[in-house]
Amino acid sequence: MQKIAVLVSGGGTNLQAIIDAVKAGTIENTIIDVVISNKPGAYALERAKEAGVDGKVINPKDFGSKDEFADAMINELNSRGIDLIVMAGYLVIIPEKFTKAFKNRIINIHPSLIPSHCGVGYYGLKVHESVLSAGNKVTGATVHFVDELADHGPIILQKAVEVKEGDTPEILQKRVMEEAEWKILPKAIDLIGKGKVIVDGSVAHVKD
Repeated sequence: MQKIAVLVSGGGTNLQAIIDAVKAGTIENTIIDVVISNKPGAYALERAKEAGVDGKVINPKDFGSKDEFADAMINELNSRGIDLIVMAGYLVIIPEKFTKAFKNRIINIHPSLIPSHCGVGYYGLKVHESVLSAGNKVTGATVHFVDELADHGPIILQKAVEVKEGDTPEILQKRVMEEAEWKILPKAIDLIGKGKVIVDGSVAHVKD
């Protein structure tokens, strides 16, 4: 049984997609062991509570250094025997010590087709504003393993989404979530749990 931890900063819509997929059995042999947020008031913690999942707040601002924050996260996750860490709208640049401790065991969902519209400063509506200002006709979402660089690491799954005339950042954000994020993040978790994702250097290979 794959044990996962979900890291969230905000409302937790991707968390809800994971909860629903586990309940429906589209993510197999997986349990959500804990939801961790850097924000005490994050609605994601309420979603976790309603689903009967442990919720914890570990705020980097409560620690004297990045290493102390990393140690707190590492200790919490190791004590629970976590197999996979899922960043689902987690707006924290995680320390290198943390990424190295869980190499190829942390995944992230980003609301664009990496390597476009990604990196430091590209989060939330800012991503969709960038897509629209560039005049892109196609955008989408990407699930990737996390390494020491922002929105970097081996790509696991991507799904394209059409950009339509008259889109606002808010409308496009909603379409990308519904048509891409909520589909490929649960699928990636399921594939990893079944041992169907193999990392070779900077490339992730997905088996059928």
